[in-house]
Amino acid sequence: MSSIIVKVKEIEYCDSLHIVRFDFHGEVLSMMSLDINENIKIGTRVKLVVKPTHIAIAKNFSGDVSYSNQLPCVIKSINNGKLLSSINLTLFDTILESIITVKSSQRMNLKVGDKVITFIKASELSIGDVLDD
Repeated sequence: MSSIIVKVKEIEYCDSLHIVRFDFHGEVLSMMSLDINENIKIGTRVKLVVKPTHIAIAKNFSGDVSYSNQLPCVIKSINNGKLLSSINLTLFDTILESIITVKSSQRMNLKVGDKVITFIKASELSIGDVLDD
């Protein structure tokens, strides 16, 4: 799991659906959840988690997509297996891992040092830990 330390910026809710927005060094991340911990308030620091298979990568991207979370990252390392590639990405002091197919990695001609955009659906982020009690 990749993790991102963030601060709760905004909480919207309707019925049992919550949209929570977080501040990550000035970048805004959004999470969609059916339920949130009662300790989570605006200003609370939390650790967000996301599976590496739920982090998509775009290189030379321009255009609009429905993904709420778009983070500019730099490729730190690429580990190609027989079928899958593990791509380690850096943003600020955070390392995210994306797992994509080797064919996608090769088709995109991904290289260490490349600047890419990572995409994470709001429904794929979850709160792993509440850091402020």
